[in-house]
This record gives sequence, C-alpha cells and structure tokens, in this order.
Amino acid sequence: MTARTHDLAAITALALVAVMQPIPVLTLSTVLLALLANQIGGIAPDIDQPTAPLRRNLPIGHIFGKLFDLLSGGHRFLSHSLIGVVLFGLLAHLLLGALQPLMPHVDTQIVLLAFMIGVLSHLVMDTFTKEGVPWLLPIPVKFGIPPIKKFRVTTGHWAEHLLVIPLLLLCDVALIASRYDQLLAYIHHQLIR
Repeated sequence: MTARTHDLAAITALALVAVMQPIPVLTLSTVLLALLANQIGGIAPDIDQPTAPLRRNLPIGHIFGKLFDLLSGGHRFLSHSLIGVVLFGLLAHLLLGALQPLMPHVDTQIVLLAFMIGVLSHLVMDTFTKEGVPWLLPIPVKFGIPPIKKFRVTTGHWAEHLLVIPLLLLCDVALIASRYDQLLAYIHHQLIR
C-alpha cells in the first residue's frame, strides 16, 4: 500500500479502537501527540524501504534507514513481522520514557497505544497486497488475504485508489457518525476549556 493509504488506515484503526472504548479524559497535548504518533506508526514499518517518508523527511532518516536495512533483512522482512512490532513498541516505549520529563501533561501510554495501532494497521493493510507479510518470522512464509495472490491488491494500482481508500473513508465517516454526539461533547467540555 502507498503511504497515503497507510496514513488513512492508521487513523481508521485508531478511530475503531476509540469508539469501542469509553472516552477517557485526555489533555489536548495527549490527543495531538497521539494523532501524530499514530501517523508515524502507520508508516514506520516501511523504514526499511529507501523511498519511505520517514527516511526522506527526518534529518537523520537516511542514516537511520541504512542502519535499519542492515539489521532488518530488507523490505517487508523484520519490520513487517510480529517481532518487528515488538521491537517498534520497545523503541517507542524507551523514546517516550526519555521524553516524558519534557511533556508532563502527556499520557505517554495513550501515545504509545496510538503508535502501536498505527504499526499494526500497516501490517494488516500490507497483508492485503500481492507481496503479503511475514507475520511469523523467523518462519519465512508471507501471509496474504485472500489466500489466492491474484485477488490481492497491487500497491499503487487502481484497486487501492478506487476500492481501498474509499472503503477506509466510509469506515471513518461511519465511526465518527456513530459517536458524533459524544465526540462533540468531549471536544467542548474536555479539550476546549
């Protein structure tokens, strides 16, 4: 999937998890940082690809990407597995722990959860592509849905743009509409004070 599809899938997954929970009391800084973390998580597994947005847009992204390439085994290998999910989680936990003193009003557990939802959404979306995902590394089998490869999405082609993206947008609209009154009240009474 393209980076834009992963961005949309990450926010859709975050919205899905959010509507299934009671809305907690959060600071505006937590909400904004969680949204940012979710979007970074949605593209993080592609750090092993030279054209990845994180590699292009971060000042040290190119250096980090080359180092990650050496350690990860190439595109859609370690970073696209459950081991990779755990490693991303550990790195994010360490980074948020180090930054916590600078952000005393941020609930880092919510930010970490949002990041991990983004990472997992990336792997789920790539499972629908022709290449599939090696979820169970070190077992070198790439899993895909549906099991017949020719029925899966080709990254960047018409099915992604005309089917996947509109379906994700419809999901977002439905999720927001299902909790619209609660979200509006939350924004007015919790975030805007």
